[in-house]
Amino acid sequence: MRNEMKYCIKCLFAGAALLALPFLGSAQTQAGIDSSYANGHYLQRLEFFKRMPDQKNEIVFLGNSITEGGKWQELIPGKPVVNRGISGDVSYGILARMDEVLASKPAKLFILIGINDMKRGTPQEVILNNYRKIIAGVKAQSPRTKIYVQSILPVNKAMLPATYSKLSNAGILAMNRELLALCKQEKLNYVDLHQVFAGQDGELKKELSIDGLHLRSAAYILWAGFLKKIHAI
Repeated sequence: MRNEMKYCIKCLFAGAALLALPFLGSAQTQAGIDSSYANGHYLQRLEFFKRMPDQKNEIVFLGNSITEGGKWQELIPGKPVVNRGISGDVSYGILARMDEVLASKPAKLFILIGINDMKRGTPQEVILNNYRKIIAGVKAQSPRTKIYVQSILPVNKAMLPATYSKLSNAGILAMNRELLALCKQEKLNYVDLHQVFAGQDGELKKELSIDGLHLRSAAYILWAGFLKKIHAI
């Protein structure tokens, strides 16, 4: 079971998890970075994940609400697909739950995280550094896992609620360029989802979104179809 993970995995991520806790008064928190993540929904989802049995050769979709919204088991039938998305999650929250993610030694790991960090104004380099920690942890504890870093989706500014005012497609593109460079450096698979979701103006296609950020249910069919087209699944 997932709650029987070896001590070494817990040790690997303990430092990262401690850095993520907002009440520890870390240098990052003192610098004004909101690294909180452990709200009620997060804890409830994590409890569910830990109680679920491991499957052989799991294909894990890991991320925030954009990942959680996908009916991945239906979109990719006949394969051991699991949804490890948590609405509102940030890169710190991903770091803190990597022991659960890696418990099954998954065959493939599809990561999409960062938009909520950007919403909070977290600096790009901080987000990238958390990505590096995530990747290092996977390579150390589950080296056979194929890592797919998916590009952060564009937004549609005209549709976005005021709470997402800090987001911009220019900033998202800049972040994605850094993620692509990181994938090249680490020899990982980079999945450019802009090919699917961005219009000619670079905005998230209005017909695919409910609020300028989140996707309509049918949009996930395009996502899964693209992953099949590039032979990722």
